[in-house]
Amino acid sequence: MRPRFAPAALRRAHRVLSGYVERGEVPGLVSLVSAGDEVHVNVLGDKAFGGRPMERDSLFRISSMTKPVTAAAAMMLVEECRLRLDDPVDELLPELADRRVLRRIDGPLDDTVPADRPITPRDLLTFRFGFGIVLAPPGSTPIQRAIDELGLVIGPPKPVTPHHPDEWLRRLGTLPLLHQPGERWMYQVGSEVLAVLISRASGMPFERFLAERIFEPLGMSDTGFVVPAGKTPRFTTSYQVDERTGEFQVFDAPDGQWSAPVPFPSGGAGLVSTADDYLAFSRMLLAGGAGLLSPRSVALLTADHLTAEQAASGAPLLDDGLGWGFGVAVVNRDGGFAARGRYGWDGGLGTSWAADPATGLTGILLTQRTDWPVPWRAREDFWTTAQTALT
Repeated sequence: MRPRFAPAALRRAHRVLSGYVERGEVPGLVSLVSAGDEVHVNVLGDKAFGGRPMERDSLFRISSMTKPVTAAAAMMLVEECRLRLDDPVDELLPELADRRVLRRIDGPLDDTVPADRPITPRDLLTFRFGFGIVLAPPGSTPIQRAIDELGLVIGPPKPVTPHHPDEWLRRLGTLPLLHQPGERWMYQVGSEVLAVLISRASGMPFERFLAERIFEPLGMSDTGFVVPAGKTPRFTTSYQVDERTGEFQVFDAPDGQWSAPVPFPSGGAGLVSTADDYLAFSRMLLAGGAGLLSPRSVALLTADHLTAEQAASGAPLLDDGLGWGFGVAVVNRDGGFAARGRYGWDGGLGTSWAADPATGLTGILLTQRTDWPVPWRAREDFWTTAQTALT
């Protein structure tokens, strides 16, 4: 069988990624490209600065790569008719019934109008239910200050919310929406609400539903919200860069936040995984659901559901040429190395995944360096080398 990847291009990819380790821009990384049965993996550097060598099965905090998994779980319940895409969520999530909506996103919390309609699971999946991260300086609007005062923690996955799911949703329900349901794309919070919805619709904790219905069938034995003590030696240290000094600071250590259960496992950013585990999830989608989902559900999950105006309002999180499906970004036009129809999402703690149904390509990059507040180009270079390596 003819190789799907050009050997010279794979060597070039190895050189490019090795440069980031050799220059000290990251302690190490694992990258993976796959098409069909062909899989190529780079294992570079160490799991921490001055630590043990990186391994193929090293564990990484995949942060927002959690969102596609949460969306897939929700679609399982839609197929079982325990959720319906366009029915109100009011029965299962009464905390979100009878919403009020801010007249202005920067206005006082009591200056509101009634919501035009109830929130639906489709709104949550497409991040258009009317609430999300406000892209403004922290604490600069009344709604941001209220979010902080309630301890909702809707930004990065650390610190974790101190509240259990029911209490978290009760507190969220005391706040008005920022936009009318279905009107605007707003990041993050839809996945957190979905975690509560999945738990209530299935009658089991969210983390257990993922384990029994997705991870176990796909053989994703290293994916979950907690790293057991026996796997700690495989767990990488997470770093961020001080934007003033350029020095690395530990964001989370192997014995840190992910070493024990948290009150509310994050449906938007809480998972830890490996390159091969996430490859199994990607292959399931590329295979049309592989028995876990129907091909129609996968098509819905990976289609662009945004209008051009909604996609533009998602900048800078949604780059030009990207739309949004159910928990994934979707390339909606040609013009770069990523072809129309490619879908996937990145994790803010240094990870990236995408799949291309036209070519069968899966690419996964796992690093332990955040790209905020100091961005870096490893993700961009990985995708350039991955797309151009296909024969």
